[in-house]
Amino acid sequence: MKQTLAAVAAAMVLVLVGTAAPPVHNAADAPYDVLVFSKTAGFRHDSIPAGVQAIRDLGAANAFTVTATENATAFTTANLARYEAVVFLNTTGDVLNNSQQAAFESYIRSGRGFVGVHAAADTEYGWPFYGELVGAYFASHPAIQPATIRVEDRTHPATSHLGATWNRTDEWYNYRTNVRSTARVLATLDESSYSGGSMGADHPHTWCKAVGSGRSFYTGGGHTRESYADNAFRAHLLGGIRYASGAAPADCRPASSGGRVEAESFSSQSGVRTVNDPGAHGGIRVGYIDNGDWLGFTTVNLNNRTGITARVASGGPGGTIHIRSGSPTGPIHGTLNVPHTGGYGTFTNTSTPLNPASGPLFLVFTGTGGGLFDIDDFTLTGGGQPAST
Repeated sequence: MKQTLAAVAAAMVLVLVGTAAPPVHNAADAPYDVLVFSKTAGFRHDSIPAGVQAIRDLGAANAFTVTATENATAFTTANLARYEAVVFLNTTGDVLNNSQQAAFESYIRSGRGFVGVHAAADTEYGWPFYGELVGAYFASHPAIQPATIRVEDRTHPATSHLGATWNRTDEWYNYRTNVRSTARVLATLDESSYSGGSMGADHPHTWCKAVGSGRSFYTGGGHTRESYADNAFRAHLLGGIRYASGAAPADCRPASSGGRVEAESFSSQSGVRTVNDPGAHGGIRVGYIDNGDWLGFTTVNLNNRTGITARVASGGPGGTIHIRSGSPTGPIHGTLNVPHTGGYGTFTNTSTPLNPASGPLFLVFTGTGGGLFDIDDFTLTGGGQPAST
């Protein structure tokens, strides 16, 4: 009996990423073309050849062709039109002249894609469009060491194969700005898990965003040669390429600009734990909620917000969620009532209007007994700006 094309594609991905990493897609993509650019005008990573070969391997197994170059003359309008996405693989410094920059900006804004890997954030500091495209520029880094990555959004193809945390060894960048106000942050670094982080509790590591009609994906990983032999990192890179090329859709709106905010993207908390749940948006919900527990979201500002809707589930007594600003003891601007829904995997939406507020959002939970309810995500209505940039 002949295998279907989808089955063959899924099997090829399994071979690629190993049995420890599930396939990142279940059906073959339409063929597309990717340009990998690795020119350096500053520090040169010895992992570049391994990265190029890894992307070639990914292309062979996942329906895209790869052209690798360090020649900036490839950046013409006619040549770029051949590709659905361009990968900046550990580029450094000023790598494109003015005409090449103009061709690339037009290419992105017209609806094509960009993937930035690691030192792509250490590239083209004097070009404002590139700063918008990559999202944030490199500031500094400590020595290579193990660290814990906290995955905020598992709906994106670059993170859908990961759990709530991802432990790996690499060189961990600090960035000059926090990208959260302009991009969807997919994963952050837990600075308590390593030495040398300088961005605090909210340290974005991987993100995606729209630029004009185009798509941008950036990952801070990929300094070491070993990264490109790691099954989970390869699947991560593949997901970014599939998104940038348009083969796999994703919501890359900034979460704090009115899109859905995953409850597990909290920046501080008391008493709760995250729970893996395939029925939850992003594959994770926040549970083990008792009276007095809370979540803080320092990058979600309540300024001009007029309402909130939360996706919740309860196999317990239910309870309330107080919407506070500034701290867990700040003023209450609204209250969500959470009923018993029939089980912790049975979700419902609960909504309330909000009184005028300003400052970072805190959700404070109250009720009688333990295991009150779980929260999956929430959406704020009305205008507002993130608490930090």
